[in-house]
Amino acid sequence: MSAETIPIPSGRGTALEASSLSSQSSSLSLWDRLSTWASKNKAIVYTIAGIAVVVTGAGVVYYSTDSRTSSPESPSDVKQRASKKERRKAKKEKDKEQAQSQAKPELEQESKQKPPRVESDPSEELPQVDESTVESLPDQERKDYASRLKTAGNKAYGDKSYNEAIELYGKAILCKPDPIFYSNRAACYNALGNWDKVVEDTTAALALDSEYVKALNRRANAYEHLEKHSEALLDYTASCIIDGFRNEQSGQSVERLLKKVAEAKGKAILEGKEKKLPSSTFITNYLQSFRPRPRPEGLDDKTDLVDGSGKAQLRAGLEAMEKKTSEGYDTASTAFDKALELRDLGEHEAFAYNMRGTFRYLRGENADALRDLDKSVELDPSMTQSYIKRASMHLELGNREGAAQDFEKAMEQKQDDPDIYYHRAQLHFILAEFAEAAKDYQKSIDLDKDFIFSHIQLGVTQYKMGSIASSMATFRRCIKNFDKMPDVYNYYGELLLDQQKYSEAIEKFETAIELEKQSKPLGMNVLPLINKALALFQWKQDFQEAEKLCQKALIIDPECDIAVATMAQLLLQQGKVTDALKYFERAAELSRTEGEIVNALSYAEATRTQLEVQDKYPQLQSRLQGMGGQFGAPGMR
Repeated sequence: MSAETIPIPSGRGTALEASSLSSQSSSLSLWDRLSTWASKNKAIVYTIAGIAVVVTGAGVVYYSTDSRTSSPESPSDVKQRASKKERRKAKKEKDKEQAQSQAKPELEQESKQKPPRVESDPSEELPQVDESTVESLPDQERKDYASRLKTAGNKAYGDKSYNEAIELYGKAILCKPDPIFYSNRAACYNALGNWDKVVEDTTAALALDSEYVKALNRRANAYEHLEKHSEALLDYTASCIIDGFRNEQSGQSVERLLKKVAEAKGKAILEGKEKKLPSSTFITNYLQSFRPRPRPEGLDDKTDLVDGSGKAQLRAGLEAMEKKTSEGYDTASTAFDKALELRDLGEHEAFAYNMRGTFRYLRGENADALRDLDKSVELDPSMTQSYIKRASMHLELGNREGAAQDFEKAMEQKQDDPDIYYHRAQLHFILAEFAEAAKDYQKSIDLDKDFIFSHIQLGVTQYKMGSIASSMATFRRCIKNFDKMPDVYNYYGELLLDQQKYSEAIEKFETAIELEKQSKPLGMNVLPLINKALALFQWKQDFQEAEKLCQKALIIDPECDIAVATMAQLLLQQGKVTDALKYFERAAELSRTEGEIVNALSYAEATRTQLEVQDKYPQLQSRLQGMGGQFGAPGMR
């Protein structure tokens, strides 16, 4: 099996969408609800942003108002897509078709009443004009000459005599500077691959008619060939807005270029990015995806350890982790590094490699993390948690086969370890193998019924399978059996919100918030705050209260990228585009992996492009607002 990359935005998993093994109880569902809202209210999104980019568990999805545009693919749809070879072939044919479309000149004539005549030998009757003679011609005669020259140019183009057509269109322009003439000459340069000249002529055409869609598309195509992707994105976006989002090909070009621009910037950011731990919310959600275990014997508080020894550092790291704060996690990471530098760990060496590998993974140092986990299982093959963590890394890197093999190896060591089944269920969930996921979640529960996340994930899986009644019953049992656990209320609220049961959902989020305050005053999970903000936003468009909740979340956890991205969305929906852009860029800075960075940058680039379109085409703003009214979108205007 090939190690094909799976687009899993780790650190944003999971209740309503697939979670990665690395961060099962995080917040991808927040993105999912933003996605759902956008798909149901496309006109609003375009009215405010010009182009909408929404991030889901399957990567970045772009919406257009074309009624033929389908909704995002479900994981099961992905399995039924054509093979790679077929997709590549189809893409080549589509690109060829697009290039031909962009190259095709205008065939419509200036006057419907006087269709031009094309004689068998038109060159004999064509007017001979140049810069020195054209000025002396009367206006009407110049117009007549221009029409005849354009017609001859079209014929030459049809005969693939591109240089002759260029000359004829040039003479027509001398007689009458017309955007169609410039655009047609650009089509000739397009056919010859002279992209700079295409840009020059289409720019001249747009100077005469700023809303000339064909010229915009033609220039965008040339910019793309010149690898000026931001410029191409701007032109295609403007074209989509002017054309009322009716041109599917232009919409697809926007999607393609947003991805290109975001990926290019994302790689640059990742190369220069400082390796540091993500938010405390992310780390807590990752760590709690494993069942809590007592400290290894010899590392408990009762054991006397020599200050400054490797074992003392290992114990100090475990103590710091228990605080569940950013400072505590930073201290723990440093302590685990120091423990292995000092050595003399004895029977705890494999465990030390496990913990250092865990925090290296959280910092995004995947290669070093994998080496640590390899060393851990080499020293102690019975340490099943090292196999499980390594499986999660393999999966995030796209190596499904490696992940499956590690689960098998873990089961060979300890077949009744419930964590194995829980995390293998996560793998099935990500791959949309919901029936298999449900079996493994249930097996995990059978082996240990006290781990709340197995119950939560089983309920979510039932929901994804369409068994709504079973899912709701599972969550009601969870509330009965785990009534003091904030997570169950938070994720139950997410399912209720997905069903648009807003009042009930908000009630559950508020319960989760209160329980978080009581149980973890210093390390509160901010996800219920963000969930409540989104519920108020979707239900009542209560932006003021939603912003307050997001700001509160950012005070508690300033590094929480999902809180930053949610704030950006709220600002964007209010038309505060400049402020939204700052938050999207901040979300990219906080993101941990290339996929997460690209997701955030896709939002940022769409927002930045909107600002540029507004600046360059101020007249389009009123047109967008009119479209919003036309489609009858509720709420914000």
